[in-house]
Amino acid sequence: MKLMDCHTHTQFSVDSEADIDFCVQRAAELGLAAYAITDHCECNAWYGKEHYSEDAWYLRESFNYSDDFEKSVTAVTALKEKYDGKLNLLCGVELGQILHDIEAAKIVNADKRVDFIIGSVHQVLGEQDFYFIEYEEMTMDEIYALLERYFKEVYDLSRTELFDVIGHITYCLRYMKQRYGIEVDISRYDDIIEETFRNLAYNGKGIEINTSGLRQGYGDCFPNLRYAKMYHDMGGEIITVGSDSHTVEDIAANIADGIEIARAAGFTRLAYYKKRQPYFIDIE
Repeated sequence: MKLMDCHTHTQFSVDSEADIDFCVQRAAELGLAAYAITDHCECNAWYGKEHYSEDAWYLRESFNYSDDFEKSVTAVTALKEKYDGKLNLLCGVELGQILHDIEAAKIVNADKRVDFIIGSVHQVLGEQDFYFIEYEEMTMDEIYALLERYFKEVYDLSRTELFDVIGHITYCLRYMKQRYGIEVDISRYDDIIEETFRNLAYNGKGIEINTSGLRQGYGDCFPNLRYAKMYHDMGGEIITVGSDSHTVEDIAANIADGIEIARAAGFTRLAYYKKRQPYFIDIE
């Protein structure tokens, strides 16, 4: 089958400098069956810095995601017209911390230009993004308590209608292993993860297989095969694959590996979204 990439970032994400025109050119050169640009939009920093109290130290210095969202969606909408008939280009967004500002999330969900919404939890309420946490200063009990809060928040997210798929559902593990070599056993949260997957299946929502961990030192996808299979066994039918690329060169990176995980988990087809509706391509 042709590859697809349903999670990518461009210059309109705070952590990427990838030129959007070069990204789209690269996707067209690769002949992707579907290519979604999903720039960051963190709901808990939707407004300018002045909107938030000094107690919100955990937001760090990135604010005004409403502007980033508008710039990204405007640019992708124009490129969709330019590449019509040449590339199945999708206007997406990675919508972080939906539960922290539901009204901001509703604004994004109401935008008819948006084809696809990844719902992500990059930080739990009142804590920094997992990227910034210094895990070596935490006890294992504190780490497990943080992980429990994460999976509860993902569970609460799964009960809403404000996204299409949940992104990198084991994102919380990335940096503690990648940077600090800390290994944890998340099987203690299997009950709530199973309930999360049941909610998604019941509500017609999906998950993604995010391949970024294969090239960033983690050594596996988010989630891995065990949890992709659990989602399948809980009745999940909608699964996307994404590189989480932040550079032109990483577009579609390890997507074939992600597809193999989907196949091994029992899936026979992959999804992409247009106008917030899933379309399917068989895994050959």
